Amino acid sequence: MLKLFLRQLALKDHRAERWYRRLFAPSMAENAEFWRTRLNAIGDDCLINGDVRITDPEFVRLGNNVCLSSCTLICHNGAIAVLNRAYGKKLDAVGKIEIGNNVFVGIGAIILPGVTIGDNCIIGAGAVVTKNIPAGCVVGGVPARIIKSTAELVEKLEQETWRSPWNDLIQTREGAFDPSLEPELLKLRLAHFFTTEV
Repeated sequence: MLKLFLRQLALKDHRAERWYRRLFAPSMAENAEFWRTRLNAIGDDCLINGDVRITDPEFVRLGNNVCLSSCTLICHNGAIAVLNRAYGKKLDAVGKIEIGNNVFVGIGAIILPGVTIGDNCIIGAGAVVTKNIPAGCVVGGVPARIIKSTAELVEKLEQETWRSPWNDLIQTREGAFDPSLEPELLKLRLAHFFTTEV
């Protein structure tokens, strides 16, 4: 009862949100709901990790089925204040970030101002995205560059899954995570990864 009350309050008040986060460790889906009130737009079925940093949420739009792991979205250039004082200028550098549908942003990735990421993209862990990414791409690196198409990645992962000793369990799984299957999956994976022949 307390959890439900605090959750409803947290969706309306950012101070209550901080308390809710400390007490209940919200899921990525709940975090997306908290961001819904601050982002310019957010689609359906989004997942946002609790430690995602978004400097100017009002300049960020997320499509449907976007997953933001522990990443950073920066919509302004913080160096402007220093440059304005040092050079006696009145500069400004702010940009929007738009992320399309079906996009995953990996741990430690940084997306800079003015970037649009197309549909069906994967942004690799640690990537620094400085320019627009067309639809259907897997990118990684600093600065981020196209590594392969998302379709190629899906094909590779499908082949690896079919060859894995736990493929039968994966094929019975509903969705991306099934807690009832996790103990058996863990056992099979550990035996596969760490069994050595003598």
